[in-house]
Amino acid sequence: MIATWKKIFTNKETRNKVFYTLAMLLVYRFGAALPAPNVNQGALTSVNLGFLDMLNLLGGGQLQQFSIFALGVGPYITASIVIQLLAMDVIPYLSDLQKEGQQGKMKLDRITRYLAVVLAFVQALSMIYVFDNQYNVLLNDSTANYFYTSIVMTAGTMFLLWMGDRISKNGIGNGTSMIIFAGIVSGLPNTFVSAYSTLIGSAPDLVGIIEFIGFILVYIIIILLVIYMSQAERRIPIQYTSSSLVQRKSEKNYLPLKINSASVIPVIFASSIMTAPVTVLSFFNQGEFFKTLSSILSLQSWSGLLIYSVLIIFFTFFYTHLTVDPGKIADNLSKNGTYVTSIRPGDATKKYISTVLNRITVLGAAFLLLVALLPHIIPLVTDLPSSISVGGTGLIIVVGVALETMKTLESQVSQRKYQGFKKDN
Repeated sequence: MIATWKKIFTNKETRNKVFYTLAMLLVYRFGAALPAPNVNQGALTSVNLGFLDMLNLLGGGQLQQFSIFALGVGPYITASIVIQLLAMDVIPYLSDLQKEGQQGKMKLDRITRYLAVVLAFVQALSMIYVFDNQYNVLLNDSTANYFYTSIVMTAGTMFLLWMGDRISKNGIGNGTSMIIFAGIVSGLPNTFVSAYSTLIGSAPDLVGIIEFIGFILVYIIIILLVIYMSQAERRIPIQYTSSSLVQRKSEKNYLPLKINSASVIPVIFASSIMTAPVTVLSFFNQGEFFKTLSSILSLQSWSGLLIYSVLIIFFTFFYTHLTVDPGKIADNLSKNGTYVTSIRPGDATKKYISTVLNRITVLGAAFLLLVALLPHIIPLVTDLPSSISVGGTGLIIVVGVALETMKTLESQVSQRKYQGFKKDN
């Protein structure tokens, strides 16, 4: 690890990319501290967001501060998921664009950004309306100020997307992922400070110190588990029909299937489904039915956690089979003169891959359930407040981005540039 970082900072080009990324993230953190206009920034600091917790996570924790970057890149992620699902033979035009290569990808990205603008504005307007009715977050609740604040927050989201593009082009890693990573990591020190204050406080005792050490150890164990599950894969042995291909030692003689192919997408889907009914109903009715529904869907209740668990399991299988198509894999293996060991090509291969995928997805769903439910279950069975999260979806995102960024850096520093015999004048 030390040798890798030494190579990174001795390579001028890579070093400049690292500094550029850090500079852009510094701009992001500066903007995250700027409050949105006409907003009482302290109105939500001590409020449990409940069903909006996932939006707060994707916004890097800025939703509670109601900064100009309060929405984060959440609307763009939602738009990307929607367009990706619609492009899977739902809307023929989008499906055709997906098959057109780089040009089609650029058009899809443009459509995604247009949809992200609409979603950001609707999301900002609805959240301001809900929070103003419950917590009086607006200093002036006129209709013009509703739209003004919503437009500023939408502009903040689009500016973050522009920053993400700059990081992807001139920095390291995926810019959008790096922004989410920075937002989540920035909240970790406050989590540990809050845990220390709650468990130990101003009068340290042996029990409190042991509990705090246990809190840190659980955090470390979860991080190690996330790293392991992020890299875990089921390797299906394959063989080549051509003897020349068999003799290639560099060829991988297995088909890798990730244990958690869906990543954090099922958790985002499940949170969105839990959020939507309460958010929509808040515009029309906030009577007894609204309170009952909010209580049932609340992640601070066992009923809400049960529904949340079922949705995570469902979407884990659903999204895994959308992104990993056994039929397409079987066809590609046949076209490349490859077959799964001891399995007939064609339908038998498709059925075998589908069976293996279902089995490993059970482990992936169990892993997501553990990490996603842990921050909500611990406050129900311990004295820790819900504001102190142990693990959670944020760790999956942080670890995933960190691993991908390190792979990118290692690949960049391992590249060698060779100069030709003839130099340009």
